[in-house]
Amino acid sequence: MGSDRTLKKQKMSVLQELKKITTIVADTGDFEAINIYKPTDATTNPSLILSASSMERYQPLVQKAVDYAKGKKGSVSDQVAEAMDYLCVLFGTEILKVVPGRVSTEIDARLSFDTKRSVAKALKLIDLYKSLGIGKERILIKLASTWEGIKAAEILENEHGVHCNLTLLFSFAQAVACAEAGVTLISPFVGRILDWYVANTETKKFEALKDPGVISVTNIYNYYKKFGYKTLVMGASFRNVGEIKALAGCDLLTISPSLLKELENETESVTTYLSVDNAKLQDIEKITVDESKFRWLLNEDAMATDKLSEGIRKFAVDTVKLENLIKTYLK
Repeated sequence: MGSDRTLKKQKMSVLQELKKITTIVADTGDFEAINIYKPTDATTNPSLILSASSMERYQPLVQKAVDYAKGKKGSVSDQVAEAMDYLCVLFGTEILKVVPGRVSTEIDARLSFDTKRSVAKALKLIDLYKSLGIGKERILIKLASTWEGIKAAEILENEHGVHCNLTLLFSFAQAVACAEAGVTLISPFVGRILDWYVANTETKKFEALKDPGVISVTNIYNYYKKFGYKTLVMGASFRNVGEIKALAGCDLLTISPSLLKELENETESVTTYLSVDNAKLQDIEKITVDESKFRWLLNEDAMATDKLSEGIRKFAVDTVKLENLIKTYLK
């Protein structure tokens, strides 16, 4: 009995097994939760920052951002904008104290269709990080995978050496455009793709390997590796641990604390489903995507069109909520 218990204790968790073949990223702004699971990187977005900012233990960070903004000249709206940027950078800076890799910081979703302003906002965030002693090599700027967002990322990568994470990615056309733009990383949203199929088709349950989100990420990963693109694939927005395990071998997977906990508590063996060697064997046709083709292919994909628009709207709503929270501190 004693020896059985010893063997059980020594058996690695699914999370530990995954870390051997995939870079694990924490999908949260709660850096105390991040510290528990020891991921390599972390990602944030307006919704996660709003959630964390509403927690009592992070009130000092919000106050610090507001105090910073009060020291800037301008109207209340100007001060709110300053506080928003600084707050996102403060959260990122704290997160970088507990992860050895990089943090993704997202720009305002309301800039998703404005390349010039997206670039300017990204560079401002990079400068704020620099003022706090954080180099740009530890930052990924998150932008929505609109045509304008992808072009902004191309400028940031090629002209400013700023690494970018293209988010709200739901289609193959978006993925191809990102790879051709030379972005560092993409975040295809596995769970939100599943949500759409559950809501809009007669199938309400999917086996992990037949999950439409899993299939989408697998196809993108194989395409990138088949044709030697350097852009990394980071599966995101998971609904269950089955989706995560079905993408074992993906470059990166960003996972919420609740699902990280589930993976930490499981001890089954992990199968590698994604690999460069297997991708090279796939019979895939290479395509090129210019602006008109990008817009047409996205238009033809009802799921991607719906989820991209919805995602931008929801992030914008949470951005406004965070602005309203900051306004209460400015009074």
